[in-house]
Amino acid sequence: MILTVDVGNTRIKSAVFENNILLEQFVFDKKELQKKIEIILKKYQNITDLVVASVGTISKEDFLVFENTIKINFITHQDSFPFLNSYETPLTLGIDRMVLSAGAVLKFPNQNRLVIDAGTCITYDFIDSGDNYLGGAISPGIRLRYESLHNYTAKLPLLTIENPENFIGSSTHESIHSGVVNGVVHEIDGFINQYKEQYSKFTIILTGGDSVFLAKRLKNTIFANSNFLLESLNHTFQYKVKND
Repeated sequence: MILTVDVGNTRIKSAVFENNILLEQFVFDKKELQKKIEIILKKYQNITDLVVASVGTISKEDFLVFENTIKINFITHQDSFPFLNSYETPLTLGIDRMVLSAGAVLKFPNQNRLVIDAGTCITYDFIDSGDNYLGGAISPGIRLRYESLHNYTAKLPLLTIENPENFIGSSTHESIHSGVVNGVVHEIDGFINQYKEQYSKFTIILTGGDSVFLAKRLKNTIFANSNFLLESLNHTFQYKVKND
């Protein structure tokens, strides 16, 4: 069994895999890390490897306390990945984006893929049918957009995500919801349409914490999987074991 851990900007997601089957997943705050892992390891005593991908502020030492119990594996830029990284600044490419791209290549071989991760930030990553990672885009996620409207204006309230009833907001609250939600939807559909102009056919994978909320609002056909990063982390580790 393998325990995968994705340390994000705001929280930690984790999952237990047996081969390629996801047995259980967990979401918790960073301050709960060691306590939660202890609980998981006690429940699943056949776990042999802990696989970590981190873009957050958790230190390696927080995981190394478990090294006498299981093997700790940190996914880094130096690992083997199933694509050629053509990013102009490859060492600045987030590990989460690399893991997502690896998962897209391994799950959808021999085709163009666009991975959209709708979390704290919205990231776009494109890997062509020749397994060349070409790059993508980064923009603020839904929560960041709500927070920026509140933090950088004098009077706009801080709202939480809500589906706008009409694209024409008839109040300040409705206008904010329309601007944030419809703005994100139009952005994603717009990016997809730009890719369509250059690539006749490609698979679109939508993942991240806001993927379920967004999936039914997009006009384009997508493969939506909120657990795609955790699954990709498992596949990336399996690939690493076979190719290192």
